[in-house]
Amino acid sequence: MIRSVLCWFLFTAQALSAQELYVFSDPASNIPARSVNVKLKTHGVGTDMIFGRNAYRVMPQVMAGLTKKIQLRFSASASNMHTKSLETESINLGAKYRFLSLDGIHQHFRMATYVDGSITRIPFHYEEITLMGDKTGVEVGLIATQLWHKLAVSGTVSRTEVLDKSRNDGLVYFPKRQYQSLNYSLSAGYLLLPREYKNYKQPNLNIYVELLGQRLIGTDLNYIDLAPALQLILNSRIKVNVGRRYQLQGNMQRMASQSWLFSVETSFLQVWK
Repeated sequence: MIRSVLCWFLFTAQALSAQELYVFSDPASNIPARSVNVKLKTHGVGTDMIFGRNAYRVMPQVMAGLTKKIQLRFSASASNMHTKSLETESINLGAKYRFLSLDGIHQHFRMATYVDGSITRIPFHYEEITLMGDKTGVEVGLIATQLWHKLAVSGTVSRTEVLDKSRNDGLVYFPKRQYQSLNYSLSAGYLLLPREYKNYKQPNLNIYVELLGQRLIGTDLNYIDLAPALQLILNSRIKVNVGRRYQLQGNMQRMASQSWLFSVETSFLQVWK
């Protein structure tokens, strides 16, 4: 009986919101309460400008749904992006609170706020601000997601504050470098397969297109990226993501104007009572 209930829950969750499991950004929806998701993500930038070899980052991640409204996330990273070999570099802790949920038949609208914090031992190398392992800082943001049957559209706006010690030590690494950024994204996901749901074991195939942007506050330094991606979901609990980012326009110093992402994620329901 319990197995049947869990299978029904997985099937229902897949049918309603599979296409809002974005690859490069997060939706306003949370993972189910009392569940845990484990993800291994790899991010690569090709040949970097400092060491002249293939640079990549590995990021294990654990997400926990404390309640249907509160989700926690812990992650760490190791990379060779700033060093000559693969080395540990950062830890990250985040929380998301879904404060609005308007659910209808084959559609819903949700809003959430989130906060992320990162600590890294990597020094400044680029003007671009990210908390994936490159900067120590805090990010606060707002997410709104709308689902219409097979199409899901989501928008995010956030502000990041870099807390590196160089902020107050008087040293200047880049003439125009700032320590605050305004970040924004617009994401769309569409469910390609299956055309009709019959059971929870059916594979899902989703296609995504995302616009990702950043502007350093107090400067004219900015970028806008286009990020297409594909996602395969197996047995309603294993997700395989592959995506690519391309810079459409920008004038800030970045590690790379193009990058790729690959991740595998699995879900565990009813982990605790």
